[in-house]
Amino acid sequence: MSLTAQVKLAIAASQLNALDLGTGQYPVNFNNTVNLANGTGANQANMIFTDTRTLSASANEDLDLAGSLVDAFGNTITFTKLKGIIVTADAGNTNNVQVTRPASNGVPLLMAAGDGIALTPGASFYAMFPGADGVAVTASTGDLINIANSAGSTSVTYSVILIGVAS
Repeated sequence: MSLTAQVKLAIAASQLNALDLGTGQYPVNFNNTVNLANGTGANQANMIFTDTRTLSASANEDLDLAGSLVDAFGNTITFTKLKGIIVTADAGNTNNVQVTRPASNGVPLLMAAGDGIALTPGASFYAMFPGADGVAVTASTGDLINIANSAGSTSVTYSVILIGVAS
């Protein structure tokens, strides 16, 4: 099985300012594209996991990147390097979706154990690590990403994409 991926982050914006005899405009065009070929080195990946998931009120789950996720073809995925992550909270959520590096056995995606980010409804978290090392995933000691529902009132839905290497 092989994988190629093109991951884009693009912003096209225009800021306008009414002036005495006209309108000033400041266009912003930013595009960051990461192309990943099949493989295990720099600018390469060979595994992808995608899913849309729902957590009940106050629930949380650990995404175990070393042995419990299953790809679109039913194969168990065991990442050794994480090259990219995208998590998007559904716009219809009432509560936040929290993405956290667990204090125990967390993937060193964020700087310190216990660090995280709260995704308000409709928000996304995006990070790419295309270098040869990516983010190390170590079975049993550094292989978990925790996703949590921030409150006890309603369920939350989120989509996740993980791109990485299994070597």
